[in-house]
Amino acid sequence: MTLERINPAALARPSGFSHAITATGPGRVIFLAGQTALDRDGKIITGGIVEQFERALSNLLTALTEAGGRPSDLAQLTVYIVDMDDYRRHAREIGAVWRTLVGTDYPAMAGIGVARLWDAEALVEVQGIAWSEPVSG
Repeated sequence: MTLERINPAALARPSGFSHAITATGPGRVIFLAGQTALDRDGKIITGGIVEQFERALSNLLTALTEAGGRPSDLAQLTVYIVDMDDYRRHAREIGAVWRTLVGTDYPAMAGIGVARLWDAEALVEVQGIAWSEPVSG
């Protein structure tokens, strides 16, 4: 299975996302539920947007790994953000978290501002779709 990131020259150069992703070859789709900065006990961790993004992304990657995928298999990611201005102020730090946990390849992404998330203390939630190699029997 191969993921190809497509970033047309006719569109603005992407920063922190890819415009499109194609998946080719045998494989399977992994749908990843939205993850917030919950700890093992189901409580939102303390800290600001950067710390919460790191925990939410780590939680998403834990689910992805358990499902047989790798961070590089992420084809699509949606980030739900309670305070868009705060998120943008910390974009460089959030980008550094991404590069540490996932690498320098980006999936097709969207950032969506929301009034609040399920847990009122949550500042960010991430949800994704991955395409991984088929499970060998």
